[in-house]
Amino acid sequence: MTGPPEKKKRESIVDLQKHIDKKVRVKFQGGREAIGILKGYDPLLNLVLDNAVENLRDFEDLSRISNETRQLGLVVCRGTSVVVISPNDGIEEIANPFVQAE
Repeated sequence: MTGPPEKKKRESIVDLQKHIDKKVRVKFQGGREAIGILKGYDPLLNLVLDNAVENLRDFEDLSRISNETRQLGLVVCRGTSVVVISPNDGIEEIANPFVQAE
């Protein structure tokens, strides 16, 4: 007699374990951006960031991030709003090649 077939355990394709206790940059739906030290996560990509800092938008051009920041401290980021997670080390801003010269 055989039982029901065993279900395979779902595994996340994202391995954030190697980024624990390191600075990461997180982009959210709606354009917000934060940088903080990744302290934890779950399979739904809910994140815990410590010493988090939000990069504020430029009010004249909302598509750009300004140099202003806001200290957030310890935050829990909801996974459904996370768009991009990237390590903060080795990131540098480059000029947009698609901007038309006036």
